[in-house]
Amino acid sequence: MKTQNYQNHRKFYPPHHFIYLPLLLVLEGYGIYKIYNDSVHQLTWILFSVIIFLLLYLAIMLRQHYALGLQNRLVRLEFKQRYFEIFNKRSDEVCEKLNFGQIAALRFAYDDEFKELLYKALNENISGDEIKKSIKNWRPDHQRI
Repeated sequence: MKTQNYQNHRKFYPPHHFIYLPLLLVLEGYGIYKIYNDSVHQLTWILFSVIIFLLLYLAIMLRQHYALGLQNRLVRLEFKQRYFEIFNKRSDEVCEKLNFGQIAALRFAYDDEFKELLYKALNENISGDEIKKSIKNWRPDHQRI
């Protein structure tokens, strides 16, 4: 497995991203093409295209909503646990001052950089993307989907 860093930390699920979604996009394109080129069955092709669009929308939104919602909760819990392990105190006040993007970005930093970047996030309000770009020694997260 390649060493994870800022450029390659995103992950794809091949059956979903490279088979199912492209197939739906092709079917949607075909349906729209047929709407204009098959006037006898135009209403059928409109219905077909609407159904395919709804399936595409549902596939994207539900997958993202459930998976990311659960993962976001886990990232927050991991942050709280890590903060407690490093500083030996609760993180409630700190969590209120950070947005999720900042919390998520901090998980890629090892403990020494974590402290420095947390300070910057709290005092300079740097974004999650700026935090990621500032990490010198990337701590991979191979579990996030």
